[in-house]
Amino acid sequence: MLNIKKAALMLALTLSGQTAFANQTETLFDTERARHIPVTITAADSTCTVKKKCPVAFIGAGYGMAHTDYQFAQQVFHQHGYLTVEVAHELKGDPSLNPEPPYMTTRMENWHRGVQTLEFLAVELAKCYPAYDFNQLTLFGHSNGGDIAALYAAIYPTKVSKLITLDHRRMLIPRNKHIAVLTLRGSDYPADDRVLLTDEELAVYPVTQTVIPNSRHNDMYDGGPKWLVEEMTKQLTLFLQ
Repeated sequence: MLNIKKAALMLALTLSGQTAFANQTETLFDTERARHIPVTITAADSTCTVKKKCPVAFIGAGYGMAHTDYQFAQQVFHQHGYLTVEVAHELKGDPSLNPEPPYMTTRMENWHRGVQTLEFLAVELAKCYPAYDFNQLTLFGHSNGGDIAALYAAIYPTKVSKLITLDHRRMLIPRNKHIAVLTLRGSDYPADDRVLLTDEELAVYPVTQTVIPNSRHNDMYDGGPKWLVEEMTKQLTLFLQ
């Protein structure tokens, strides 16, 4: 559970409509898994209320990346009225990501651990942020963070309204008419079989698959080329609009 004093402070500030949570760094503790989860939370403006809730976006990093390496995305979400939760999935002592295929089998333990983390956060943070909608989440993830987000959307489809991935390559995009999907694709590595939708499926499901020419998988974060960060920002902004 959250530290009691921190939880009380967060709840009081939320109910008073303040924006004091900007870039609030916390470590939440999942008692069932004895797991400390570092997060950075940024609240939206004070117009959010219990009756008129604002949206929530979870941001997940690529494997080996910092959870705060996607400020371009965090800023776009914030500009669109989202509360953002940047989540550190990989902790010291976790097993290394399995490098051997088939990845849908060998990496499932890692992905499920990430899904458990997202669900824990959705339940716990909803108690402290009653003016935000944790039952219609927007999930954002790069690479392995995108695989985790896609699996969460598959397991908890009624709790996800949007899924956004940066060149995730292993977990299948959910074929679900109620989840809007944007996946920005790098140019240097192909996705695994059936991860992406066929032309026939794209005509049925609300999925946008956009290849960014000359982009590299490992550059799809704040530290990538300026032109690429600007293009990802543009595509994310258009999608949210």
